[in-house]
Amino acid sequence: MSIVIVLVCIVILILLITWGKLNAFLAFLIVSLMAGLFLRLPAEKIMASIQQGMGDTLGGLVSIICLGAMLGKLVAESGAAQKIATVLMNAFGVRYLQWALMITGFIIGIPLFYGVGFVLMVPLIFSVVYQYKLPAVYIGLPMLAALSVTHGFLPPHPSPTALVTQFGAGMGATLLYGLVIAIPAIVIAGPLFSRTIKNISAQPLETFRPQTIDKAKLPGTAVSFITSLLPVFLLTATTVVTYFFNEYESFKGILTLISEPALIMLVSVLVAAFTLGVGNGRKMKDVMHIYGEAVKDVGMILLIIAGSGALKQVLTDSGVSKEIASALQTWPVHPLILAWCMAGIIRICVGSATVAGLTTAGIIAPLLAGSGVDPNLMVLSVGAGSLLFSHVNDAGFWLFKEYFNLSIKDTIKTWSVMETIVAVTGLAGVMILDGIIG
Repeated sequence: MSIVIVLVCIVILILLITWGKLNAFLAFLIVSLMAGLFLRLPAEKIMASIQQGMGDTLGGLVSIICLGAMLGKLVAESGAAQKIATVLMNAFGVRYLQWALMITGFIIGIPLFYGVGFVLMVPLIFSVVYQYKLPAVYIGLPMLAALSVTHGFLPPHPSPTALVTQFGAGMGATLLYGLVIAIPAIVIAGPLFSRTIKNISAQPLETFRPQTIDKAKLPGTAVSFITSLLPVFLLTATTVVTYFFNEYESFKGILTLISEPALIMLVSVLVAAFTLGVGNGRKMKDVMHIYGEAVKDVGMILLIIAGSGALKQVLTDSGVSKEIASALQTWPVHPLILAWCMAGIIRICVGSATVAGLTTAGIIAPLLAGSGVDPNLMVLSVGAGSLLFSHVNDAGFWLFKEYFNLSIKDTIKTWSVMETIVAVTGLAGVMILDGIIG
C-alpha cells in the first residue's frame, strides 16, 4: 500500500507543476504534507520532517551552489570561459568537443562532490554552447553523465565509501572495478545517447551566458584554466594530504576544515575576485555586483531543491523505504540483481541516491555473507541501482532542469533517461565482471 501512496503523490506532484502550472517549490510543500498524512506520519511531526528535509538538503548545498554560481558568473563575465572554450575547441575541434568535456567531467568528478562539479562545469558547458552555437543538452549531457557515474560508483564519494565499509569490501578493488564499469557506462549514456536528443531545445540560464569579448581583452590561458578549475586542484590536493596525514590525531581537525568543499569554494571565489576581477581591470565593487547578481539567479533553484529535500525526508521518516526493501527480500533472483532492484526502487520512490544506497545496504548486508558474491561488486551493483531514473523528487533533476531551462517532459527525456542508462549499463558491467572473476 505504501508504494501506491508514494506513486500517487509523485503523480500529483507532476500534475500540480505541469497541468496546474504551480511553482515547483509550492508543489513540493503541498505534496510533502499530503504524503505525510497519507503515510500516517504523526501529525505533529510532519512539519518538523519537512523543515528537517529542507534544512539538511540546503545545509550541504546552499553555500556550494551560491559560491559556485559566483565563480561561474565571473568566469563568464571576465571572458575566462570564452578563453577556455577557444582553447578546447582549437585542441579537439568541434567534432570531438563532447569527448573533451566528458573526459574533463570524469577526471574532476572523482575528487569533487556532485553538486560542486555540476555548478563548476555548467558555465564551461554554456560558454561552448553560446560561442559555437551548439545544442546545450547535446554538448552538456556527456560531461554530466561522467559526474553522475563517479558520484554513484566510485569512492571517495559518500555512498560508495559507506557501502565499502558496510559490505567489508576493499576501497582499492572497488575503485578499480568501478573504473572498468564506469567508462562504458559514461560513453553509452553520454556521447552515444546524446545523439538521439540533438533536437531538444534548451535556453540555459542567462546568468551564465558570456558576452563576446575582444580576444585582446581576454585573460590569459593559464589564469583562465587555473582560476576556473582551482576548486578541483584544491580538493584533489586536500584529499591527497588527508590520505597521507590522517593517522596523525593532531592534524585531523585542520584536515577536516581545509577539505570542506564550501571552504574550498570560498577560497576559489576570493582568488577569482583578484585574478579575473581586479587583476583584469575591474573594480572590486563591480566584482561584488557580479557575485550578488549570481546569487539572485539561483535563488529559485535553491528553493526547489529544498522542496525536494522536504519530500525525501517525509518519505524517509515514514519508513516507506525500509518497507519497500523488506518486501523485495523474498524475490528469487541473483543477489547482485536483487540489490540493484532494491536500490533502484527506493531511489525512484525517495529520490536520494545516497538514501537508496545506504537503505539497501542495511537490508542486503546480512544476506551477503552466505551468497558467495564479491563484496566489491555488491558495492557497485547498489551504486548503479541508486542512480536509476532520477525524476521530480531528486535534487539533481531540478538542478539540470533549471540550469538548462527545460520543461519537465524534456528533462525526463534527457536527464532521467541518461541516469537510467547509467544504472542499467552499470548492472550489465557488474554481471559481466561477476562472470569473469566469480
